[in-house]
Amino acid sequence: MALMDFIRKQFIDVIQWTEDGDGTLAWRFPMQDMEIQYGASLTVRESQMAVFVNEGKVADVFGPGLYKLTTQNIPLLTNLKNWDKLFESPFKSDVYFFSTRQQVDQKWGTPQPVTIRDKDFGAVRLRAFGNYSYRVADPRLFHTEISGTRERYGVADLDGQLRGLVLQHLSDGIAQSGIPFLDLAANQIAFAKALAAELGPAFAAIGLKLEGMTVQNVSLPEELQKILDQKIGMGMVGNDMGRFMQYQTAQAIPNIAQGGGGSGIAGDAMGLGAGVALGQVLAQNLQQGLQQPAPAVPATAAAAVLKPEDVLATLERLGELKAKGILTDEEFAGKKAELLKKLV
Repeated sequence: MALMDFIRKQFIDVIQWTEDGDGTLAWRFPMQDMEIQYGASLTVRESQMAVFVNEGKVADVFGPGLYKLTTQNIPLLTNLKNWDKLFESPFKSDVYFFSTRQQVDQKWGTPQPVTIRDKDFGAVRLRAFGNYSYRVADPRLFHTEISGTRERYGVADLDGQLRGLVLQHLSDGIAQSGIPFLDLAANQIAFAKALAAELGPAFAAIGLKLEGMTVQNVSLPEELQKILDQKIGMGMVGNDMGRFMQYQTAQAIPNIAQGGGGSGIAGDAMGLGAGVALGQVLAQNLQQGLQQPAPAVPATAAAAVLKPEDVLATLERLGELKAKGILTDEEFAGKKAELLKKLV
């Protein structure tokens, strides 16, 4: 009896897999030198699929259910094993289990800003991040393309590849969505759907199904965000240069206060006073020089109101605003012409 029990143990009569929750996508049933008993029981649970591989070839794929491994249940393996005569004997075959449940909360993000084309700003470099979920949909394809003969293949092994696919299709997803950058934050669901549509075929090519995609944040690098803030501020004050200079001065007041000639409350007061005074003077000069028509006065009086060096200084300031994209070429040319008339 002891000898017969030993012989029976060399044959596998129950094949099953209970996931241990460690993010496993594919797992090879441990065979070693044992053989599968003809008529053995194969249990494939919900959220699983099983693949039989014989001599390097996929013989059969089993979905959820309980199977008796006979010639009726494994016809492809029957042909490979020449069991057309119902010759019942143990056999060896690699058995791989695949988890088909959703792998949720997989992170993606841009380690470096990605350059895209935007109809409002032209080329824009942006950052974005979110998450996605997927499942193994075609275990035969996933086995041949990705997991192979490894004893275990997990979510972590695939993470880098899938992140790369997301980033590769990010620009195309934004282009397909047709959403300008300024509206992306308010239309993240539409952006995520467009990105998922771009990624779906790439996932399917390796036996996966993309189940969900979210975009949690879209932002610009810090230096571009500052320029965007200036353009937004300019848009708020319109073409009134006096109001724009007051806006710029208000933004600079904290820095002026920090560099004021004093400390504590006195220093803050001096810095604040200097900032307010500077804003008033610049606003008045620009309003007089750029917006009001030159009065019909003698040349000597006109020179006293707007000196050549004042005109040059103002032109330099306008040139800086144009270089930053705050003023358009047409706006700069118009202001330049007005200033040059003051010198006539």
